[in-house]
Amino acid sequence: MSGPWEQIPLFALPEATLTASPASTDDVVPDDDDDAVSVEAGVGVAADQADSEPAVAAHPESSEQADVAGADEAPTPPYSEVDSEAVDSAAVDGDDELTEIATAESATSEAATAEPTTPADALNLPSEIEPTATPRTPVWEALPAGEEADGHALIVTAAGTYTPSGRELTGPVDSVEKLDKLIRWAALTPLGAPAQIWVVGQAACELLGWIIDPGSEDDVDDMEALRTRAAQELTAVLQAALTPLLNAGWELRGDPGHVVHLSRSIGKFTSMVDVVIEPYVWTYWNKDFGWHNRVGDMGILGSPTAGTYLPDDDLPAARELGRRLAWCAQHLGVLPGPTPARTGAAIVDKIKRERTRSGKGIVVTAPGSVPPLDGPPRGDLEPALGWTRVPEADDLDNAHRLVSIDQRAAYLASAGMLEFGYGQPTHLTGGAAAAAAVGDKGAPFGLWRITLPPGQALSLPEKLPLPHPHMLTDQPVQTWVTTVSLDGLCSPVADGGIGAELDDLDITEAWVYPQQGRALDKWAKILREARKAAVDTDDAATKRFLGTCYKGYIGRMVNPDMWTATRMQHHHQPLWRASIIAHCRWRGRRVAMRIAREHGRWPIRTVTDSWVYLLADGEDIADPSEALGKMSVEKDVVLTDTLLSAFTSAQDVHDVNLAIRAAFADDEDSEEGEGAL
Repeated sequence: MSGPWEQIPLFALPEATLTASPASTDDVVPDDDDDAVSVEAGVGVAADQADSEPAVAAHPESSEQADVAGADEAPTPPYSEVDSEAVDSAAVDGDDELTEIATAESATSEAATAEPTTPADALNLPSEIEPTATPRTPVWEALPAGEEADGHALIVTAAGTYTPSGRELTGPVDSVEKLDKLIRWAALTPLGAPAQIWVVGQAACELLGWIIDPGSEDDVDDMEALRTRAAQELTAVLQAALTPLLNAGWELRGDPGHVVHLSRSIGKFTSMVDVVIEPYVWTYWNKDFGWHNRVGDMGILGSPTAGTYLPDDDLPAARELGRRLAWCAQHLGVLPGPTPARTGAAIVDKIKRERTRSGKGIVVTAPGSVPPLDGPPRGDLEPALGWTRVPEADDLDNAHRLVSIDQRAAYLASAGMLEFGYGQPTHLTGGAAAAAAVGDKGAPFGLWRITLPPGQALSLPEKLPLPHPHMLTDQPVQTWVTTVSLDGLCSPVADGGIGAELDDLDITEAWVYPQQGRALDKWAKILREARKAAVDTDDAATKRFLGTCYKGYIGRMVNPDMWTATRMQHHHQPLWRASIIAHCRWRGRRVAMRIAREHGRWPIRTVTDSWVYLLADGEDIADPSEALGKMSVEKDVVLTDTLLSAFTSAQDVHDVNLAIRAAFADDEDSEEGEGAL
């Protein structure tokens, strides 16, 4: 970290703002370009300088105390102008209030294009804090991350404000008016998501008057009731407290809550900042993920139950948050979104902008809604597995351990492997549908209406679930499947399929996509490399966060309500999600067949990509490879006499599930599997 370490009194801000590299003039559009920016309710435009050098403060060796007499207003940097042809979107969550922003990777910096800023003594700011005349010791020592998030985010605590890399900028922010001046002075730029101000610690909230008292979790039977009450109180408090910001020209995008989405317009150009209130993030989170009366993951902040949440004390919490922000900027190229799913979307959009500019690579700009099918689908198009059987005597023979294996980052692996369809699909029926499935490279990406034969008519292993979740034992089933399942059903029984010919499946109808390709390959590569960095450094917090990013993004592909903003609708890809789930399911079944051949062991339970086995001591059924998608040991417990007796006496699958739950009780919070979307 360069530059002197000194506290800059909030009320004597340095003459130089936090600056970023100037951009090419090619990114500037004329003022009369009506298409450059569309500013509507909840819609804004901000410059995204993902490829610029980190913005750092240019601070003098010492600061003079501000003269409070006679000044009028904090400096307002000019607003960025963005080329409408080179912009895309990042979106924000605010209690499901979806808005959109268009961003450009190399738009002109607000700070870099500004005229010389107003001198600090002209800011009309009170001066309760004395300036320091000598460089200060770094706020946090040996931060294992660089300055990648500097210039894009700030951290506010009760003691002062800091860059993510640890530079102490100001003293306490004890009023909303001072928060306004800080935001405008900092001139933060987006990085895949709007610029961010993180308020860390309850004491910092109290200084701003953001105080709620919804009660204690010990006083309620339902955490959701407490969360709902707290969220309502927080919105009411913020709506009353944010008046000075609104009077200063800021607008709210959606109702304020754990994230306050601010925008400020000059003409048709809009700047956006998200204020994230760390102590109140919990007021949103279990609504999104479902806590079941326990605290779950809270995005980049971590999980209290898993021990990855920020430290309790404010300064260590600010340090760790700064590290994680810098880590995201370095390894993902974006700031963390208000939810992990939004972080995943931001990475997709960053790649989309790069490909649009270069003209290379797949660019998907439209949603891939499920086409109108003949008859309603039976639940999910491609459901995840959920199956249990009662173990037999040979399963319990020489069984000393209960082991759960699962595919390492299964959904991420499949997302990078698969070719996904896009464009307007063609509807085919009869012979044309059947003929479309025959090609030099196999069936194209699409949906196929087939007839699944009854399971009892096939020579299938008795100790595995039926090959497709829609299949029944005693009767044929007509249903829709993705191309992935079409290929899986045609695979040999030894590889997990049923050995069917296409004619055996009686294809009567299809929706076939005109284009297909590995649309998520680069997205998966970025997340895969980031995950490796987290694993190599034993960084549990960022590894877990990455898991929630790709699971959350893939999970949200199915719901159009998550992507209502115009520039976000291309994230609605339910057939992509169905294909990913199907791919993981077939891959797991193929591995189960391999384990049966090599070890003579059959699973007693499977959920999504996780398979549970009764094994002998020293018996290893996991894949030796550490590649994503390969089977790794998730849980491994010794079978006590009590547990062994529970499996031996089990009368039905309910008893078996209870025994498995009891055995794995200590590992209940394991998140390596892909079931929680």
